[in-house]
Amino acid sequence: MSEVFEGYERQYCELSANLSRQCTAASALDGEQKKQKLSDINTGLDDADTLIRKMDLEARSLQPIERVTSANVSLTARDELLESGKADTLAVSNDQKGRLLMSTERLNLSTDRIKESRRTMLETEELGVSILQDLHQQRQSLLHAHKTLHGVDDNISMSKKILSAMSRRMSRNKWIVGSLMTALVLAIIIILYFKLSH
Repeated sequence: MSEVFEGYERQYCELSANLSRQCTAASALDGEQKKQKLSDINTGLDDADTLIRKMDLEARSLQPIERVTSANVSLTARDELLESGKADTLAVSNDQKGRLLMSTERLNLSTDRIKESRRTMLETEELGVSILQDLHQQRQSLLHAHKTLHGVDDNISMSKKILSAMSRRMSRNKWIVGSLMTALVLAIIIILYFKLSH
């Protein structure tokens, strides 16, 4: 395995661990901080995809058998080197294949974890949006109830004014009726007095 591929592999493992930590941290956040964290995670996912492509290109460019060419080596020495190197090359090739398979398996597992984390984040975001919509509807209901109560309060105030005006009129009418009755009684008394005195 080339050093370049191993470097990419190390970078990918670090990035994958970092993304897992960020996903865990994002689930505890809300609001603007969560959006920022999701943006950072999406950037990290793009970086991980780029690393996977680089690793794929590097893996394709690896030579399974290294050629030994030398002008100073005779054909027999070259054949001996090739025969003795075949076993080593096969062992190295098998080792490289094994490491490639392990790396691919780890990459697949990490990719699955990242997809699962992304799915969890999307579900959390959908839940947050649903909660915000419910809160908005409740706010609208409260505002409507407040307006209705304000209208009822205005009606009650108007009713109080009308009742007060009616009460004043009734009092005034009582005084007028009382005054008229008193005047009539006095008039009757005066008329009776003059009639009885003559």
